Amino acid sequence: MSKRNIAISLPSTGEEEWLATKESILSGWLTQGPKVAEFEKQFAQYHGVKQAIATTSCTTSLHLILVAMGIGPGDEVLVPAFTWVATANIVMYCGATPVFVDVDPKTNNIDISRIAEKVTNRTKAIIVVHLFGLCVDVAAVREKLPPQVKVIEDAACAAGAKIDEKYAGSLGDAAAFSFHPRKVITTGEGGMITTNDEDLAVMMTKLRNHGAEISEEQRHQGPKPYLLPDFNILGFNYRMTDLQGSVGLSQLAKLEQFIKERQRWAQYYCEVLADIDWLGLPEVPANVSHSWQAFVLYIDPQKAPMTRNQMMEQLQELGISTRPGTHAVHMLNYYKTQFTLTDADYPGARACNDNTMAIPLHNKMNADDYQYVVNALQMIV
Repeated sequence: MSKRNIAISLPSTGEEEWLATKESILSGWLTQGPKVAEFEKQFAQYHGVKQAIATTSCTTSLHLILVAMGIGPGDEVLVPAFTWVATANIVMYCGATPVFVDVDPKTNNIDISRIAEKVTNRTKAIIVVHLFGLCVDVAAVREKLPPQVKVIEDAACAAGAKIDEKYAGSLGDAAAFSFHPRKVITTGEGGMITTNDEDLAVMMTKLRNHGAEISEEQRHQGPKPYLLPDFNILGFNYRMTDLQGSVGLSQLAKLEQFIKERQRWAQYYCEVLADIDWLGLPEVPANVSHSWQAFVLYIDPQKAPMTRNQMMEQLQELGISTRPGTHAVHMLNYYKTQFTLTDADYPGARACNDNTMAIPLHNKMNADDYQYVVNALQMIV
């Protein structure tokens, strides 16, 4: 094969995003303003929720959700053991305790059958992660929980994903999305909260802006230039800029197109790689519309001709960028030390940590790129 260079992911941006940013720059309104407000409105409408609140990242979105829910010292929050570290970190930020739940290696998502055994009288919430864009069955999760336990969606990877025709972000009490460049749509950095709880939305909106009782728009556009907000709560500066909001609007308009293209090529991968017996392909239930933030394989260590890491090195030499799916948080040194954990404590998460491999799938790839990746995988013996 003639060598190609194929990135694991590339943001699909172009002239529309450049012109949108230019418009914001020329307007003079660069911080949070009308473009962010419009992005929030359209994002909420797309995902079928009442409220959307733009932030600086998915991490800060999750942090705002927990703080607004009153979660703090003495509380426990259930977290899947296989996820990006931020999902657990934000529980620690609040002084609460993350309680890990193992995952199902077939889906990489939380093992719903293991939830009930982790619930105590201190459990205040569960964070379900729609990993790589595959929605968790939140209705089934709720059946395992006492009614007072809040369900929070870490939908970092799941903009536009659906289960039973309901969008990610509309399934739990609140959800957090990411617009990092590896996501299906991007604003560079940035995040979004969605919720149908009006009171929670009001609290998070205040917390996002230092705890101010009135918004920046009210201050700057109102008839009383001397007006300053009162502060009754301790808040944060988690505001998105209008530059990012402008890019977000352009990207959101392309989300459906991006997902359809990713779904088509994910199906191609599944069809042409099905005969490789050591390769575990993603499983997608019939009632789920996967958004395919990433296409993640499972390398069977008992059957594969080499280890996952050796395979990644070989593909790298061919110009194909790969990554582990993500990491098992209980295997990270901070959490191992903090909670006296061992690698073997969560075998499903450990298996995913050691054996998952994301291969390139993004909206900048063409048919020749996909064929090159397939050929490279078929040549591994």
